Amino acid sequence: MKSRNLALVSALGFGLLAGGILIAQNPPVENVNPGLHPHLAAAQHHIREAFREINEAQHANDYDMNGHAERARKMLVDAAAELKEAAETANRR
Repeated sequence: MKSRNLALVSALGFGLLAGGILIAQNPPVENVNPGLHPHLAAAQHHIREAFREINEAQHANDYDMNGHAERARKMLVDAAAELKEAAETANRR
């Protein structure tokens, strides 16, 4: 019974990890209009560059970074979305 529970928990954990990795593989979008908001668009561009650099660091370290790089990538995706929200808020003024 213990081994069955361990197998179930392991499978669930692996599924969550794999799902997180798949979600994080998509780089942040660059969707702020640089004509209207050049600084926000530039910030989104730099976020995307940082995301790529983290990918390179993960690859160079055989993806053994104890989850910190993945969390950083997720935060970059969130930051790019926040910049889009900032641009949309500025557009409403």
